[in-house]
Amino acid sequence: MSDSRPEHTVRLTGPGEVAAALPHLIGFRPRESLVLVGVRGTTPVTLGLTVRVDLPPEEHRAAVVRDVVRALCTDQPVAALLAVVSEDADDWAAPLPPGPAVPVLPHRELVREALLALHEQELPVRDVLLVRHGRWWDYDCAQACCDPGTGTPLPSGTSQLAVAGALSGQVVEDDRAAFARRIAPVGFLAAAGMARACEQVGDELAHRTAQLGWDAVVEEGWDALLAAVAASRPGSVERLSDREVARLAWGLRDHDLRDRALALTVGRQAAAAEVVWTELVRRAPAPLDAAPATLLAVTAWVGGNGALANVALQRALDSEPSYTLAGLLRTALHAGMPPKAVRRLMQDAGDPGRVRR
Repeated sequence: MSDSRPEHTVRLTGPGEVAAALPHLIGFRPRESLVLVGVRGTTPVTLGLTVRVDLPPEEHRAAVVRDVVRALCTDQPVAALLAVVSEDADDWAAPLPPGPAVPVLPHRELVREALLALHEQELPVRDVLLVRHGRWWDYDCAQACCDPGTGTPLPSGTSQLAVAGALSGQVVEDDRAAFARRIAPVGFLAAAGMARACEQVGDELAHRTAQLGWDAVVEEGWDALLAAVAASRPGSVERLSDREVARLAWGLRDHDLRDRALALTVGRQAAAAEVVWTELVRRAPAPLDAAPATLLAVTAWVGGNGALANVALQRALDSEPSYTLAGLLRTALHAGMPPKAVRRLMQDAGDPGRVRR
């Protein structure tokens, strides 16, 4: 699955600024990657969906490129920008007429494959860039600035996009593996304490259900979830106790409460909700981590963090392979469901008039 980042309302003035913005558009610093950026407007240029994959081996190049282009087209862009991020050295090619080999920018065959796939979709290409060694080149530029040994330095300083990301709580990770480490399970001693808390809270909830009824206990779980989200704004020093984590994780095993929680994945509460889901994924034992991992995947996807969404979704399915919502979400993302469509579904989940099962 490719790493996709939904629409950003950002306006950048040139290809160098776009090249420098790729880590903020993706959510981590890409390495050895093919990146496609959708263009939603032309005056000025407004960027939309961003899709990234690892540079594919030659035998899988055509299939991978088709999948990436298909994912980009779900956002219905009016044009595309293509970037290869690679530290590979230059290739060598013989000029016409035959003569001594000369250096050329690397990965030209991959670029050619991508351009053909975009042409088949009748999608114009604005720029075709190579990013490496802190510099950028334009594959289509014949000027000396884009000679293989030259290139243009990436813009320095803090961009408006970086400022906007910091204000929204976005953290640009160093690489994709950092997302997996962000939600890695806690160590042995902490896990043992969480296991005891989950067992105790589970027994207490069983007794409370017998006394008050299932619906009342579910409503208590919803109130506990709202309180945890309210106390978990980005940058907050509040930390959920083991018992609080256990209560929330058990509550989310109820499908109705979990479906109501989908409404928290969009809007002003999304960043705080992501903090809660992350804590639950890190600390709740399997299979109690499946529901929060799926909610984390949804929050990340609609909030623009495709890489984290993929990692969280894999965590949910590793924890509970038969978890239906995680399976449906994976199918939807593989099928290229537009991020806007996912966002609308989550908003509908919070509609008071929606009939719940």
